[in-house]
This record gives sequence, structure tokens and C-alpha cells, in this order.
Amino acid sequence: MEETSLSLLDRIRETSDPQSWDRLVTLYAPLLKRWVLSYEVQASDADDIVQDVLAIMVRDLPKFQHSERTGAFRGWLRAILVTRVKDFWRSRRYRPMATGTSSIDEKLNQLKDEASEASQVWNCEHDRYVLKQLMRLVQSQFEPKTWQAFYRQALKGHKPETVAKDLEMSMSGVYTAKYRVLNALRRESEGLIDES
Repeated sequence: MEETSLSLLDRIRETSDPQSWDRLVTLYAPLLKRWVLSYEVQASDADDIVQDVLAIMVRDLPKFQHSERTGAFRGWLRAILVTRVKDFWRSRRYRPMATGTSSIDEKLNQLKDEASEASQVWNCEHDRYVLKQLMRLVQSQFEPKTWQAFYRQALKGHKPETVAKDLEMSMSGVYTAKYRVLNALRRESEGLIDES
């Protein structure tokens, strides 16, 4: 597979290739559904709302201008999600009460507020989830030994010398493996998650 230097978002905005769209939908649908369900929406309705959010993404992403502000894309996506869930409840002329002390509408308003705790939870869960999914997708682009060299160094904290010995690789091969995988992850995640 030939890799480009464009991030997933850039590929979609610039070329609109179906494979990149499929990747974005696969990446986001489960996360969006989990959040929609947390607002007392039944599973079948949640699927419809997620489809609406994804349709809006498909329609508006080519026009989306990343402000280079941390979390611009996930904030934009969060706003779409909040609007669609509010529209869902409005269309039903029913405002359910949450089991706690605040209504669904109040909870959605908190999620919409960038400074709220709910928004911070969204940000953390979004970034963890997207990174985990991107790692799964990117892994298939590398030989198992290359992936293991990256994984053991970057995620397990093993010393490069130990990894080189265990995997019967040169030190430069171990460093190169880590560099190549990190580059692929950075490229794919650019604009989607905060780099850390």
C-alpha cells in the first residue's frame, strides 16, 4: 500500500476517496453511538442519529477549516452530535428526565460547553478511542516485527537494546521501526486528536 503524506482529514477534504471516508466512518460510528446512547436514546434511534451525524460530516467536512486550535475537529464533531441529539428529542416533543439531578437537555448543554467537565470527558475519551482505533488500522501496514519493535519501545517502555536482542534486529532497525510507525500514526491522526 502506497502511503501519502496527507492526514486522513486532508485526504478526505482534498480527494474525497471512498476508502478514506469508509475509514473515518468505521473510526467514528462506535464512539458516536456510545455517546448518543448515554442520552437515553434507544439503540435503533441511536443508529439513526449516528447516521445523521455521519451524513453531516460527509456533507460539511470538505468545507471544514481546521483552525489549528487544539481539538478543533473533535469540538466540531461534538457540536454536531449535541445538535442532532437535541433535534431528536425536540422532534419527539418529549424531554426525558435523566436519572440523576439534571435533564438530558442540561446534560447536552454541558457537553456543548467547551469548558465543562462533560466536554473534557468527551475530549479524553475521543482521543483515547481514536488513537486506539488508528493503531489497529495502522498496524496492518507494517510487518509484525516492525510493529513489535514500535510497540515494545513506545508503549511498553522497553529499552531499544532489549528489543533489538529479543527481535534479532539491529539497533538502527529498532529505531527505524519506531520512527516509521509513529510517523504513520501522526499522519493519520493529524487534526483528529491532540498530539501528546
